[in-house]
Amino acid sequence: MRRALLTEDHELFRQTVRKFLQREVEPHQERWRAEGIVDREAWRRAGEAGLLCPWLAVEYGGGGGDFGHSVVVMEELAAIYESGFAVPLHSDIIVPYISSFGDEAQKRRWLPGCASGSIITALAMTEPGTGSDVAAITTSARRDGDDYVINGAKTFISNGHLCDLCIVAVKTEGAQDPHHAVSLIAVEGDRAGFVRGKKLAKMGMASQDTAELFFDECRVPVANRIGPEGAGFMMLMQKLAPERLVVAVGAQALAEAVLRDTLAYVKQRHAFGRPLAKFQNTQFVLAGCAAEVEVGRAFLDRLTAEFMAGEPLVKECSMAKLWQTEMVGRVTDACLQLFGGYGYMLEYPVTRAFMDARVQRIYAGTSEIMKLIIARQLGLA
Repeated sequence: MRRALLTEDHELFRQTVRKFLQREVEPHQERWRAEGIVDREAWRRAGEAGLLCPWLAVEYGGGGGDFGHSVVVMEELAAIYESGFAVPLHSDIIVPYISSFGDEAQKRRWLPGCASGSIITALAMTEPGTGSDVAAITTSARRDGDDYVINGAKTFISNGHLCDLCIVAVKTEGAQDPHHAVSLIAVEGDRAGFVRGKKLAKMGMASQDTAELFFDECRVPVANRIGPEGAGFMMLMQKLAPERLVVAVGAQALAEAVLRDTLAYVKQRHAFGRPLAKFQNTQFVLAGCAAEVEVGRAFLDRLTAEFMAGEPLVKECSMAKLWQTEMVGRVTDACLQLFGGYGYMLEYPVTRAFMDARVQRIYAGTSEIMKLIIARQLGLA
């Protein structure tokens, strides 16, 4: 069906994004996967091309666009199966914390670099002993004059080695209620006591730099705190719905890419003297996948349009995160099966898509957490 979400300006931007990815990303993807990290220069070039934080106001170095421009970037990255170049994480999950909650000095200090690619960001929430339970974090920040001194450990941190600025969720002193004890502090990557651990070997997203981070008496100015002390939990909860929408957009686009390439494959691959596409089983499987993809697109575009209009959509973003990530798992699994033995070979994008899809049901809140949130929004808990 024709999409009503994106304008002519968005589609013109798509051409810019597509040409950039063909020139600056596709030639390096195999090497990035082998090395487990994306070139820093690719971030700078993405900034020069206007791909980073395209929604950011011009006065802070952005393109003055909207979330639709970010959607285009997410879709085009998925179309070439690039899951490691974490532009959506940087542009649409992390930088909004600074844009929404930072003071003017922080915005002037960090946002232009975030848009240019000279500052790569990370968000450190998850700890070895905690997942979705943000209130249970143990990384601490004690006040010492005009500084905070941070101690603790974080894990599963994307851009962990690349990051120049990491927004860290910490427990500050004083509050009895754990939900009012969490603060967000921006830590520059060159701070003494900020230690980057090993890059983590993962099932998928091979080119994404995911690491453990350690803070050992890491001294940071109080001026680096994002928002009021103790307001971290509230800020995290406010930004989790947009984060889940970002995940849903990527999952939907990945399902569409896999379906596109599987349709092409079954038309040219022969078995028993005829194309795979002529077998009824193939037709039925892909008809079911196409129906799921089309339904997902209709819901997601409507949700995205309402999000861009400023609607608070906690329930619906959780629904999208749940449904789109479960759907991409079903679609990649079904499509991989049609590739037969080749579907088990890493040289085929469908194989990497299958592995990349699995984590989407886990990060940004597991499917089980999404169901709990939806249930609460329905008045069931």
